[in-house]
Amino acid sequence: MLASFQNHLQRNFPFLWQKRIILAISGGIDSVVLAYLLKELQIPFLMAHCNFQLRGEESEGDQHFVEALAQKLSMPLEVKRFATKEYGKTHALNTQLAARVLRYEWFEQIRQKKGYDYILTAHQANDSWETFLINTSRGTGLKGLLGVPVQNNTILRPLLGFSREEILAFAKENNIIWREDSSNNSDAYTRNKIRHHISPILSQIHPNFLKNLEKTQHILQLTYSFIEEQLEKYRKKCFIIGTPIIFLVNILKDHPHRSFLLYELLSPYGFTGIEILERFLYASTGKQIFSNTHRILSNRGQWLILPIEKNTTTNIFYIHKEDKSIDYPLTIHLEEISAIEKSKKGTIFLDKEKIQFPLCIRKRKKGDIFYPYGMNGKKKTLSKYFKDEKYSLYEKENQWLLVDNTDQILWVIGKRPDERFLATKNTKRILDISIKTIQ
Repeated sequence: MLASFQNHLQRNFPFLWQKRIILAISGGIDSVVLAYLLKELQIPFLMAHCNFQLRGEESEGDQHFVEALAQKLSMPLEVKRFATKEYGKTHALNTQLAARVLRYEWFEQIRQKKGYDYILTAHQANDSWETFLINTSRGTGLKGLLGVPVQNNTILRPLLGFSREEILAFAKENNIIWREDSSNNSDAYTRNKIRHHISPILSQIHPNFLKNLEKTQHILQLTYSFIEEQLEKYRKKCFIIGTPIIFLVNILKDHPHRSFLLYELLSPYGFTGIEILERFLYASTGKQIFSNTHRILSNRGQWLILPIEKNTTTNIFYIHKEDKSIDYPLTIHLEEISAIEKSKKGTIFLDKEKIQFPLCIRKRKKGDIFYPYGMNGKKKTLSKYFKDEKYSLYEKENQWLLVDNTDQILWVIGKRPDERFLATKNTKRILDISIKTIQ
């Protein structure tokens, strides 16, 4: 296997001999064999071991084993102990996912802090097959059929071309000792059920199924790369990146492969239900659909893609009598002047004696009313004003209001003031309020 592994690296990772490498090492057979292979090929590396403190004495034994191995191989070692279960509870993650997040975040921290180039993990061919089957059983697109990728940015997986059987044979031939994770013997995890029950049957039916799968996934990867090139053209056509992200869905309405494009373009935002997306093509303005992370708002032939706000607390920002300006959420300047100046966009002139401080900037709420300038003293609900002005739902949600201490609307900011509070030629104290930017 050593010669095959060397050829594999020279063909696919020739740069490793000149780069600074971190090896993620658990103490299990795969990562231990990878450590010996790298050592034999004179590729230096830093060993990084995570103690997730999930298996009591067994976790401690893994750490001690790795510490001894680092001494034996004369390689530097970093060890990190994690409160994995507590992290999972705090971040609403299951234990496996919490461990994964903690592991990769720490590896990346080491890489950046200590100036390393790549992180090597010991995923092998069986891991890729198991990932393929898990994704298939759950329902997936083409990307999910590719299995474990050989490279994710700075993460490399040089053992993916080798099976668990090949790695085991190399370990036995070279009298390599490793640690067994007792949780691998349990059928509590989907991956273990595949490993224990499905893979052996497939090996009996097709002894070369892993190599065949590797060839198939290589073809799928070529297909995926080609499709990605084509999808990038549609990303440029269909998306206007900003806040919100605008998706020009009408471009796809008559496309023969519309369902595929909707899935591929919108799945990064959590929208994977093709039937839901197809039905939403005919949604009226103001209708919404939601994923776990985003919502899509139908707006006059366009789809607005917005992140779901985790903090739904109403934001209120105060302007006190002595304030001359504020910078957030809007840039607003206030100045008392002696005479009304020529009207200009983004500026209103209020009768300071008619308003009560502190003023407040807030969003809409149920029951808001005001007396819009130009309506001859007629009252209007804010919701009716929004409807008459053809506000989209997104615009309604993001319209700021200036109100006084009695919660009366002084100004639908940037749009329409309340005429009751406007300065006139008889006003003695005129407050000039001007807005510079809206965020």
